[in-house]
Amino acid sequence: MKRAWPVIAQSFTLKRHSVQSAKRYAGTMAHPLAAVCQMRSTADKLKNLEIVAQLAAEAKHKLATIAFFPEACDFLGESKKDIIAMAEPLTGQTVTSYKEIAVKNDIWLSLGGVHEASDNVGKIYNTHILINNEGQLVSAYRKIHLFDMDNKDTGVRLMESDYVLKGTEILPPTSTPIGRLALSICYDMRFPELSLTLRNMGAQILTYPSAFTYQTGAAHWEVMLRARAIENQCYVIAAAQTGAHNTKRVSWGHAMIVDPWGTVITQCAEKTGIAIAEIDIALLEKVRKNMPCEEHRRTDLYPRMEC
Repeated sequence: MKRAWPVIAQSFTLKRHSVQSAKRYAGTMAHPLAAVCQMRSTADKLKNLEIVAQLAAEAKHKLATIAFFPEACDFLGESKKDIIAMAEPLTGQTVTSYKEIAVKNDIWLSLGGVHEASDNVGKIYNTHILINNEGQLVSAYRKIHLFDMDNKDTGVRLMESDYVLKGTEILPPTSTPIGRLALSICYDMRFPELSLTLRNMGAQILTYPSAFTYQTGAAHWEVMLRARAIENQCYVIAAAQTGAHNTKRVSWGHAMIVDPWGTVITQCAEKTGIAIAEIDIALLEKVRKNMPCEEHRRTDLYPRMEC
C-alpha cells in the first residue's frame, strides 16, 4: 500500500463545529470523552484508511481522548481468497498508518478487528488492536469466538472458521485515559462468560467492535449490549459497520455507548460518522456500590469465572 497521507489531507475537511466551540463544550465536561465510530468498509483498503483518518480527526476535533472503530475497519473482502490475500501482519503498512493517525491526532485508537496474516497457509486472525496516542501498539486480542452460520432456510452462509484461526487468550484490561479497557470482538458478546471473566480481571469498559449482520442486529444488537453492561456493571462501547458492503453483505450499524446502568448514552445515525460520550468512572463505582452483585454471587454453587 502506498502512503495515504497526501490523499487523506486533501480529502478531509471538518464540516461541523469550530475548534473554539468544541473547546467550550469540553470545558463543561467533567470526565474524559470517547468517540464511537461507524463506517462502511469495502474491499478498497486505501479508501477505508481515509475514512478512519477522517473519523479520528473528527473525534479529536470534538476533544475525544480515544476513538473506537469497528470490526473489519481495514477492509471487508468479497471472498475467502481475497480476504486471505489482502491480510497483513501487524507490522504491515495498514497498522503503520493507524499508528501515524494516532500520533498526528494525539489520540488513542481501538481498531476492532483487523485481518492479521498468519503463518498458517489459508488462515488469518481477526485481531482487535489498541494503539496509544504515541503510536505504540499496546494490546492485540485475537477473536476467540468465531461466527459460523450456514442456514439452509434463509440461504445465509457466513463461516468465519473457513479462513480465521481461533484466538487462544483472554487479555487483561489495559489502562487508558477513559479507564480499564477490555478487548473483545463482535460475536464475543453472545458469550457472557467472557465479559464476566473480563470484569473479574478489572475491566471497567467492555468493547464489542462489530460487523453485525442486518437481521441479527435488528433482533439482538441493543438488547445484548445493554445486557452485558447491566450484568457486569461496566460501560460498553460498540463501534459498528453499517450499510451494504458488497452484493453479499449488509451490516446493521447503530454504533453505541452504554453506561453501567444499561442506558444507551449515545448512538450513531445510519451513516458513516461518530458519536461522543463522557466516560464517568465515578458513576460506575456508584452503580457497583449501590447494587453489589459481585458480593452476592453463589460461587459455592456454581464455578467462578477464573481470571
